[in-house]
Amino acid sequence: MPYPAYMEESIRKLEATRERRLKAEIPLITTRERESLVRQYHPDYAGTGRRELLLGVNKGQMMPEELANQLEGNSRIDPDKIDLSKIDYDTDVLVVGSGGAGLSAALLAQENGARVLIATKLRLGDSNTIGAEGGTQAADRPNDSPVLHYLDTMGGGHFENVPELVWAMTRDAPLIIKWLEDLGVVWDKEPDGSMRELKLAGECRARVHSCKDHTGLEVMRALCDEVRCRNNIDYIEFEAAIELIMDDNGRVAGAILLNLETSEVSIVRAKAVILATGGLGRLHTMGFPTTNHYGATADGLVLAYRAGCSLVNGDSIQYHPTGVVYPSHLVGVLVTENVRALGGEIVNIDGEEVACNLEPRDVLASFMIRECTERQKGITTPAGNVGVWEDIPLIDILQGKGTITNRLPTMVRQFARFGIDITREPVLVYPTIHYQNGGVKMDDKAAAEIPGLWVPGEVGGGVHGRNRLGGNSTLDIYVFGRRAGREAARYAKEVKLGKLSLNHVYQHQKELELLGIARERPFSPLLLPNYTKQPNDYLADRQPELGSRI
Repeated sequence: MPYPAYMEESIRKLEATRERRLKAEIPLITTRERESLVRQYHPDYAGTGRRELLLGVNKGQMMPEELANQLEGNSRIDPDKIDLSKIDYDTDVLVVGSGGAGLSAALLAQENGARVLIATKLRLGDSNTIGAEGGTQAADRPNDSPVLHYLDTMGGGHFENVPELVWAMTRDAPLIIKWLEDLGVVWDKEPDGSMRELKLAGECRARVHSCKDHTGLEVMRALCDEVRCRNNIDYIEFEAAIELIMDDNGRVAGAILLNLETSEVSIVRAKAVILATGGLGRLHTMGFPTTNHYGATADGLVLAYRAGCSLVNGDSIQYHPTGVVYPSHLVGVLVTENVRALGGEIVNIDGEEVACNLEPRDVLASFMIRECTERQKGITTPAGNVGVWEDIPLIDILQGKGTITNRLPTMVRQFARFGIDITREPVLVYPTIHYQNGGVKMDDKAAAEIPGLWVPGEVGGGVHGRNRLGGNSTLDIYVFGRRAGREAARYAKEVKLGKLSLNHVYQHQKELELLGIARERPFSPLLLPNYTKQPNDYLADRQPELGSRI
């Protein structure tokens, strides 16, 4: 066994309590108890790591410090050095980002007659979507309905969701499953051909459709193939959007791109812009590890906010309860919620179950944080990280030998690389940054407050309230990606752009300087995490006055 001796001792206790735990049933706690637990232990309510925003539409609101610094960051460009008359790309719809939301938007925009350009910071498809493991919710069984799905989602979000957005998402859900299958996605099915569906935390019915434990990878395979095969969809890789372009009528009219390999900038004029840039996990708010891919650095939030869009629940982040703690190479990597849906249990150092498996994510994360802090029942790794056990071998006992290997093949291979056999050994886990609950304010077509801009997927806010249920993110991105693409294409047919402008960048920089904080703030958007080498920035002559490059 690869675990140190003292951790093996704890595993023996876990194994000794399995029979008792199999017979016991931990009841769900009341709504009032959940609220109290979350407010006491969840990082969103910690007394540190947050501060007021000093400028912009959300001025005066509390935000995670790392995000606030980005929103108040210095622009990466000097508007005086950008010649907006030299257009490098001219298109109907510009899609920034190539995850599930971006590619869905591109496909629907093309189907509705638009010429589409996708600009993606990394390679086509590199995104959080590609790493999604759990599955996608859709109420398509006789004993289920979009109404039940709606109620589950509203309750899971502490009823701070925007109802119109939740209804749009849950109503479109069955259509999404069929659309993806028609594109070639191979969903897990029972021997009789019916969909195999799981019930995840906070859900009253089994409605999560999966492709084993690599659902996102399978869906992105189909979406990427479709994008590559379509006429009138072009894409450029390793080009990050560093600023939106407006016109003199206050509409979004394109973007400035930075080539991460050559450091050259490009001007894109677009009749409509779809920001599908994903989340903020790589900002590592509160110092937590993350499940997110390297490009998740809040770029879309920064660009939209600088252009004048407001944020909804910008202070709310989902810390998924089961992020890997050991071995160190995998710290922060997701252990899919499907593990708990199949029967895996969260157990402390003494072999005691921490909470009911199917508590909502923020509630279970709070239980685990309490277990490792106040109760001192966590297990500390040689690297100094702390966590509790996820008893994965219990699944084969409950569901039959071979279930783990069949249903969780990606995880089996992932841990086997480090000598851990998850069919026989538990895994050490602790909450990890997984999802940005809030985002840019949008309507039920994913349109932002500023004409010409759409914000589908994780960059958009209001769908999930203050906590997201499993299987709703990969539904959200396809529902609102499709809606954004369709509406952006229709808008592009009618709009007549005015003179291109970067006046909003001038105004942002002026406000920073009037507040006297320009020297203290980084250049934003961040583009890549701080622990990677940054590209050569296209910066103003004032750079020495503002400090070092990011």
